[in-house]
Amino acid sequence: MDGKSVARMLAFRWLLFAILALAYCFVYFHRNCLSIVADDLVTDFHATASVIGVLGSIYFYCYAAMQFPAGLLSDSVGPRRTVTVSLLLATVGSLLFGLAPSVRVAMIARAMVGLGVSMVFIPTMKILAQWFRAREFAFMSGMMQAAGGLGILAATSLLGWLATVTGWRTSFAIIAGGTLLLVLGAWWIVRDRPADKGWPTIAEIDRQRAAARAPQMSQQAPGSAAPSTEGGSVQGPTAADGGGPAVPKSSLWQGVRTVVTQKYFWPVAVWFFFDCGIFFGFGSLWSGPYLGHVYGMNKVQAGGILSMLAWGMVLGGPVLGLVSQRVLRSRKKTFVLCTSALVVLLLALTLFPAGLSRTALMIWFFLFSVCSSAIVIMGFTTTKELFPVEIAGTCVGMVNFFPFFGGAIFQPLLGWVLDACGKNDAGQYPLQAYRMVLLVLLTASVLSLACTFLMKETYRK
Repeated sequence: MDGKSVARMLAFRWLLFAILALAYCFVYFHRNCLSIVADDLVTDFHATASVIGVLGSIYFYCYAAMQFPAGLLSDSVGPRRTVTVSLLLATVGSLLFGLAPSVRVAMIARAMVGLGVSMVFIPTMKILAQWFRAREFAFMSGMMQAAGGLGILAATSLLGWLATVTGWRTSFAIIAGGTLLLVLGAWWIVRDRPADKGWPTIAEIDRQRAAARAPQMSQQAPGSAAPSTEGGSVQGPTAADGGGPAVPKSSLWQGVRTVVTQKYFWPVAVWFFFDCGIFFGFGSLWSGPYLGHVYGMNKVQAGGILSMLAWGMVLGGPVLGLVSQRVLRSRKKTFVLCTSALVVLLLALTLFPAGLSRTALMIWFFLFSVCSSAIVIMGFTTTKELFPVEIAGTCVGMVNFFPFFGGAIFQPLLGWVLDACGKNDAGQYPLQAYRMVLLVLLTASVLSLACTFLMKETYRK
């Protein structure tokens, strides 16, 4: 292999990552965008809060249902094709949503979007695993998380401004156009592996570099073995490269049985249901109408406040990882601490739902995001640590169903609570209605806190 091919490969992978990261931005955008335009949807479709809650929940049902098929499609038809086709489906769904003449058509469009963006993350991880070293993968996963935070910023601040200037329907047509550009970029630029462009793999590059260093090291220390690298040693392929003895793997159903019969899996799963139900139900949908009805904010003002959800996720994830690893040295204590803080935050807002300053609201939504959204990374970490590495994909895939199921349940549930309280003369939901919503969220947070005490400590020095 020549040096130019190596240099081009190492540079090209960042362009590839940028396209996939932008695609992941749209996943989070569509997950959180309805909070800004919920009032417009109620007005244009003459719908109740319960109906809008169902409209929002369709995304989560589709996303949860497609997690397992997304992996199968990535392995069978290839991750690049899976991402391209799924983004095209999301493009059509976004355009149809902006043009929808009725709430029924909007629901069909929302289902198309949910199905489309649900098949972005897993294929992306598969592609990145081919282009980046194992020791680089954690950093790249964190970068993807940051990209998701940018998607929340776009769904709050940017959409708030765009919907004010052009209207919500035109805004989603513009989003569809941006997604279409990503479809073209994914098809023309993204490749499943370096070999698809005739370039060496990361493992081959590392082996060549190790081989080049080996003579120098042998001169310094005669008889010493060449150092191993990420892709294996210079002496031959390892099991990680596809050579050597195969590691025995459990069948799919054996892995599923192992997960569901592990009693410590269920406290984490139920915690995911309540915790993410709180975040997706309030943060992703009803927080926008809450700021508009209770505090009288317009879309731009509410978007500015809700942008703190993005910063809480981006900054909170690394901080919580550091706290659990270096400070508390405990996964369980981190869960208890964060979920206790979530209970306090919801209790404070339930008692004082209309008395917070703009600065206090920004702080509240930032901490709310840290304690209900950023903490989910710890949930996946704990789940993986409960099981052998051979079934890591199975256990994470199974637990990943529960956060989206929670969102699917809580969004219409909170809408039903609002409708049960009724609208005021101005056609808005009154303060008392949102106090009842917050009381439901507070109850859910207490239940999620109870789950943390039942979890097993998985931290190991």
